[in-house]
Amino acid sequence: MYYFDHSATTPIQPAVLDLMNSFQSNVYGNPSSIHSQGRKARSIIENARKQVAKSIQANPNQIIFTSGGTEANNQVLWSMTHNDKKHVISNVIEHPAVIKVLQSLEPLGLEHTLVPVNKNGFVSVKDVENSIRDGTGLISVMLGNNEMGSIQPVKEIVEMAYEKRILVHTDAVQCLGKMKVDVSELGVDFLSLSAHKFYGPKGIGILYIKEKETLSSFMIGGNQESGLRAGTENVASIAGIGLAAELITTDLNQHIDQLNQFESQFKSGLKAFFPNAVFNGDPSNTLPGLVSVSFPGHRSDILLAKLDQANMAVSSGSACGAGDVKPSTVLSAMGINDDINISTLRFSFGSSNTIGQVDSLLTELKSILTNG
Repeated sequence: MYYFDHSATTPIQPAVLDLMNSFQSNVYGNPSSIHSQGRKARSIIENARKQVAKSIQANPNQIIFTSGGTEANNQVLWSMTHNDKKHVISNVIEHPAVIKVLQSLEPLGLEHTLVPVNKNGFVSVKDVENSIRDGTGLISVMLGNNEMGSIQPVKEIVEMAYEKRILVHTDAVQCLGKMKVDVSELGVDFLSLSAHKFYGPKGIGILYIKEKETLSSFMIGGNQESGLRAGTENVASIAGIGLAAELITTDLNQHIDQLNQFESQFKSGLKAFFPNAVFNGDPSNTLPGLVSVSFPGHRSDILLAKLDQANMAVSSGSACGAGDVKPSTVLSAMGINDDINISTLRFSFGSSNTIGQVDSLLTELKSILTNG
């Protein structure tokens, strides 16, 4: 199968898998134990912590390991229920791992405001600022959108929020390996990552915390992860995220160039035989290799199914089920009408792709769009 859905998940790097398999077989001590097997496991965890920290220009003691981006987001938002300021600002195209959590925390007294986005999927710093009130304690805005790839003005939001003593969290799950992620430049208080988005294992992520006293424990039990994430650590997966983060950031510029090449090849090739294609968003400020494109007159679920039959994996932002296609909430929030919305597919390229595969994708799309 040709895989063009890297924004959903990525294939694990062979070197990462080999490392994890080795540790699964040979390192079985509990990292909290003081014997040699426990110390070895602890050493592996701390080395991975250093690798992840270096990949985002953080200090190792600012990194805690989680089960993924969803848990990391949850922990930040749940922590706000213990804050004196219980108003959170986010936006209408944020991931469900933020929006649904905010909704679920309303019975606990946490209030939230979702600011709009413009036609290209960007949040306005001014809209965020205008939503601030006396009880605002946190602003949560993703760094790069999972459906559109729009890169949000997080640094500018932080600069505005800092003067008002408001914490800022960013979900950067889509970003490592597609852009420079530097917490010292961004200035955020919290940042979430998930290994399976950058060729690491599923089920492991990290939460960067600028100052640990701003965060409350979400998982209650032992004193693991500086008392902020209880439970015996998943040593092999932690080693996996460490190596995956190191590998993707070591070759960052090369990887970005490759993604840009695939994106350019795909867009120009598609326009050549389907000039009515609508590329959503502002390409000058989006994550490389992520293309949201609408095919007027064609339903996304049908296109997706035909590509799948041709052994080509892509995705749709629309929710498809029982013959009914529901418009993407992200595209709707950008003002895109339903007819265009339900004709939209997301193509997200990655290091597992080749120029030849992109050519094959274009050939198959041409056949589908021409022959119906």
